[in-house]
Amino acid sequence: MIEATGAQIIVKLLERQGITTVAGIPGGSVLPLYNQLASSSIRHVLVRHEQAAGFIAQGMARTTGLPAVCIATSGPGAMNLLTAIADARSDSIPLVAITGQVNSSLIGTDAFQEADTFGLSFPITKHSVMVKSVEELLTVIPEAFSIAASGRPGPVLVDIPRDVQTATATFESWPEPGHPRQVALRYPTLGADLAQAIDVFARELLSARKPVLYAGGGCNSSQVAAAIAELLAEVPMAVVSSLMGIGCIDEADQQWCGMVGMHGSMTANTAMYESDLVLAAGVRFDDRATGIVSQFCPNARILHIDIDAAEVNKILPSFHSIVADCQSALPAISQRIRELKLREGLEPGGKFDESREIPPAHPEDRHQPSPANTGNWIQHLAAMYQQERQVALGGTSANQVNPRQFIAQLPARAAAQGLDPASLIVTTDVGQHQMWTAQFYPVMRPRQLLTSGSLGTMGFGLPAALGAALANPGQRVVCISGDGSIMMNIQELATLAEENLDVTVFVLDNGALGMVRQQQEFLFSKTYSASIYGRQPNLLAIAEGFGIATAQVTTNEDWATVAFPPAGSGPRFIRVPVGQQENVLPFVPAGKKNIEAIT
Repeated sequence: MIEATGAQIIVKLLERQGITTVAGIPGGSVLPLYNQLASSSIRHVLVRHEQAAGFIAQGMARTTGLPAVCIATSGPGAMNLLTAIADARSDSIPLVAITGQVNSSLIGTDAFQEADTFGLSFPITKHSVMVKSVEELLTVIPEAFSIAASGRPGPVLVDIPRDVQTATATFESWPEPGHPRQVALRYPTLGADLAQAIDVFARELLSARKPVLYAGGGCNSSQVAAAIAELLAEVPMAVVSSLMGIGCIDEADQQWCGMVGMHGSMTANTAMYESDLVLAAGVRFDDRATGIVSQFCPNARILHIDIDAAEVNKILPSFHSIVADCQSALPAISQRIRELKLREGLEPGGKFDESREIPPAHPEDRHQPSPANTGNWIQHLAAMYQQERQVALGGTSANQVNPRQFIAQLPARAAAQGLDPASLIVTTDVGQHQMWTAQFYPVMRPRQLLTSGSLGTMGFGLPAALGAALANPGQRVVCISGDGSIMMNIQELATLAEENLDVTVFVLDNGALGMVRQQQEFLFSKTYSASIYGRQPNLLAIAEGFGIATAQVTTNEDWATVAFPPAGSGPRFIRVPVGQQENVLPFVPAGKKNIEAIT
């Protein structure tokens, strides 16, 4: 028989789960747990704000695809975690948040640092639980990891009263670690329905003249990226993505047309508008992507693959759908395409049933005529995309930094200092710098770009970079931020310096809340209400005060040497002055089609 306290059970189960690093801040209701952590094999990262602990866990989870752990005390500690938890829920990130709670006998008495963590977290988690007894921990902890990673990933919160942590349980053996369930989907497409759907997908793809693969966050893993490459080898398609899907194919690929949506490329938005068939994989037709829903892909049949049945037909009706993960669905479609080609005696890349009528695009809505066959259309889009990038990356004024050009050249700058650009991990905060990064940073692989998508949380970038560095030792992590976002969690420079992580922070500083200022310019007659700072702090002095080496791009010709030192050199902070007049373009105003963007 095994006898252990609740705190000992928690720590042992985390170790058995393979958790090697957790982030958090101790407090009264979690001190029993912290007392046990001190003698465990788990590395604890002491953050300066609990929100950062949640984002550090996200940085670990987003790069590995595995659940990561953050810890907070009751009341304000748990409340500070909620933004990071909501962000994880919005972007489908597996997370296990462990919060302390006041003693069970005090719950409901308005005790010191008491708050209804369970009730407050319920709408923003995949699953929440308040532990009532020490014995429950033996099932709750493994189950938390299983739920977080199964099906559509998401955050799980486990609220544990202090007396549960100190109580003792006797049991026969340790439970098995929690693992993703084999069948964790609600209403999955199975059996004969799945076989029929795969056949329909294959035939539609082979007969389409202007097919587009629209990839979302469900495609952002190495396994799905390999499946996409296999599919594109069978059926050439234009490829676009949501913000969360960036990285599913190398952006150097000729079939890549960019990100769609409000700040998407004109090429990607045109491809969607002109398409006759859209294969939407692991994507949910977010409003920032679609704009006017009826004009997003008005002439296309939609084939939708998603792990969450609730997302199918929610925004746009699909011609046919599969409720499954892309990792299993896409290879099955490729295999069926090969079978159909073999039956028809077609060569690889050949088409199947060109006789099917395709609804023509409305001539008055076209910016230019489209070529007749798929290959020419894809080449046309590739040329359009290259021209679009060349225009955006040109034109640098004296003593001014072109932020698009600067971001696009970062991998080359790193390579010149001896770093492998493919090994870099990039995080962003939220704002203009985020969109410029999404548009112009040459992302080469899945999980290389980490950004807050659906919730759009300023303050995400720096702690997420810490988490990425903790989970990927030996790799340089680049955090691209703005002077607005960096102030949201700037205290984590202390944590960065203390942990001596290989993180380089670039702050694009324009003295304003750039994205707000830009929308006020275009939509509110240049009434810059509360968007331009009256006083700018000396960010370099702040970073140096934390003991971090710094440089400024316009005054230091050797800034790249500072920014990209050899592995193990620790953190760097680089200020990049940017003019306030710089805007993120294209920009689709409300009420306009995506192809009517301001450019």
